[in-house]
Amino acid sequence: MEGSSGPRRSSTQDVGSPAGGADLISALPDEVILLFLARLPCASAAARTGVLSRRWRGLWSLLRQIVFRDVPFPSLEAALGRVLPPPHAVSLLEICVPMEQSTDSAGFNSLLRAAARLEPEKLDFRLPSHLTDLPSGSRIAVDLPCSHRATSISLGLSTPFSLRMPAGAQFPGIEALSLSDCTTELDALLSCCPRLRTLSVTRGLYPNYKCDIRVNSPSLQELAVHHRESETQHVDIVAPALKQLALSFSNGGEISISVLAPMVEKVSWHCCYLGHRIVSGLWSLRKLKLRLQTAERQGQLSSLQIHARADLSFLHAQGDNFTQEIGKHIMVAPFSCLELHLTAKGHAYGGFVFHLLRVDRIHAATRRLKLILNRSAMEGGCPLHCPCEFRNWRFETISLPALEEMEFNGFQGEDHEFDLLQLILGCAPTLKRMVVHLSKETSASHEGCAKIYSIFKACSSVKCDVYHSSGLMHGSQNCPSMRFSGVLIYGAH
Repeated sequence: MEGSSGPRRSSTQDVGSPAGGADLISALPDEVILLFLARLPCASAAARTGVLSRRWRGLWSLLRQIVFRDVPFPSLEAALGRVLPPPHAVSLLEICVPMEQSTDSAGFNSLLRAAARLEPEKLDFRLPSHLTDLPSGSRIAVDLPCSHRATSISLGLSTPFSLRMPAGAQFPGIEALSLSDCTTELDALLSCCPRLRTLSVTRGLYPNYKCDIRVNSPSLQELAVHHRESETQHVDIVAPALKQLALSFSNGGEISISVLAPMVEKVSWHCCYLGHRIVSGLWSLRKLKLRLQTAERQGQLSSLQIHARADLSFLHAQGDNFTQEIGKHIMVAPFSCLELHLTAKGHAYGGFVFHLLRVDRIHAATRRLKLILNRSAMEGGCPLHCPCEFRNWRFETISLPALEEMEFNGFQGEDHEFDLLQLILGCAPTLKRMVVHLSKETSASHEGCAKIYSIFKACSSVKCDVYHSSGLMHGSQNCPSMRFSGVLIYGAH
């Protein structure tokens, strides 16, 4: 019959076999095929390669790293059921539910149990959608997946959840645990994980929710806890092997702090104070940051940042607990650089700065002092007989034995600022350099700079530089180093 003499391809022939030839794709060893599949971005893409050859169909379930990124939530549990169960070893199981998907708490827990049955070494689960059956302000309860082979578990939901440990459960293999938008009793969690080395917890809660940080672990080496909006009243950490500590939390009043971590090498500590319960005169503590890194680069010092704001309304607050509260934080880790971020609103702050420098661990440890004035929030300056001045501070002295550098940003040229400069110069025998940046609102006048020059002139061992943002300053007889070009208007050794 015409046209029937040549070879014909069967309709069931694999794509990989040439016309009339062997199926070369199907002939590849499983190990080689799995190398190809492992390079695909997710398990669903690997499964679709089954159209190339019958031999490839289902091979994706033998992968050691299984990633689901575009599988709808209702299909995920069935997809997990196709993965080869133990003793097949899954090193990574990563599940990221697509956006615009929703489920309920029962479906989420059922999926976690299905994932745990595969006993992956590392489980990473992300649900960037919201749960449809949750009443407003509530959280879902999630059981920590029980897998004897798991060494690392990471759970992240867009909806806050409460993590529960099944009664009597132990997780002897877990070394790393990351929980996002989660609430849990950290001490109960750590008691179930005797080998845990890394713990990261982000708590996305609701305002005014009380959430303390209590950690007691002999194995923990890295701890990161970030509380959003919740209020922390107690921080109690006992971790003799801890090397890295990162805490971020808020507090509405006085806080109790106890940290026992003698091996710590890196600290990031951030406390935000709500309201104005921590006060000293007109000043309220707003924020405190503490950073320590023992292996820092040359010239980088561990630092303590204190953010404070002045307001007449704070006078109605009871007590003077500002320095006592700061003392609790600076016991956590040593520091060398002190940064004071002050929102003065036109009030005098020289006495307040002196008041802080008198704190024992501050004046003894500070090698670098940086004073930053926020001038954007000034509102009319001081009223008549304003109580912003601290009594008799100009006639007192302190010892600043370690201070080597000072930087003053936002110098306004007021009397109390000159008094503060003179006091620090007289109390810091090892001071080597002082830098003063005049505020934008301050004119680089001959009189003001001449007064600074007269203060610095008596300190021949201190390198002193004065800057102004405009640089509009001519040289004068009193200040021959002032220059018109650039921003340096006075420099002296």
